[in-house]
Amino acid sequence: MGILAKPLGYLLTWLYDVIGSYGLALVVLTVIIKLALYPVYAKQIKTTANMTKMQPKIKEIQQKYAKNKELMNEKLAELYSQEGGNMYGGCLPMAVQMFVIMGLFGLLRNPMAYLDNDNMLFAIHESFLWINDLAQPDKWILPIVSGVATFIATYFSQVSANPGTNADQMKFMNGIMRYFFPVMILLMARSYPAGLAVYWSVSQIMQIFFNIRLAQLRKKIIGDGKKVKKTARA
Repeated sequence: MGILAKPLGYLLTWLYDVIGSYGLALVVLTVIIKLALYPVYAKQIKTTANMTKMQPKIKEIQQKYAKNKELMNEKLAELYSQEGGNMYGGCLPMAVQMFVIMGLFGLLRNPMAYLDNDNMLFAIHESFLWINDLAQPDKWILPIVSGVATFIATYFSQVSANPGTNADQMKFMNGIMRYFFPVMILLMARSYPAGLAVYWSVSQIMQIFFNIRLAQLRKKIIGDGKKVKKTARA
């Protein structure tokens, strides 16, 4: 957590020196991080969309070579190579996102551990909008914004997802993520520094628009695949 928290602390300090407001510096830092991560989100969506597009061919190979696992794996590897698919391709983007998020979480949860500038030790206690002290929890407004924004972002991330073969299981898990996770975020935001809640709120508001755009991208990739399939049949 500290590996990335320290560099992010330097960036936050620089932004504060330029802007002069800790709250605004947090907002700008969040925007920078989210924009930097957008290509990673897009890569993940492209990978999962390609895998969805390949599902009919994958099922065909699995059924055809069900009694010969070794040959089936060879044929699947050939298919992945031809189609540019990778069943683990979505893991690396996810790992990068989690690494950055954990670094930010460490920095904003305990900023004094990663901020060397003496001015920042006072800056983290500045007021911002209705918040009197960004180092103290905001009990209601920010937690509610965080929870609602998380719910909407999660909704748009799920609405375009393909449930795949385990539709019932995925529906159950999506339901937990859609309703339980936002409530958990709301409760956590009530106990963590308001600065961390500012980051999460802005992050999830941006994620809503990201997810809308990524859903369009996913739809286009899968749609193009269906067009190619129809053309090949014709």
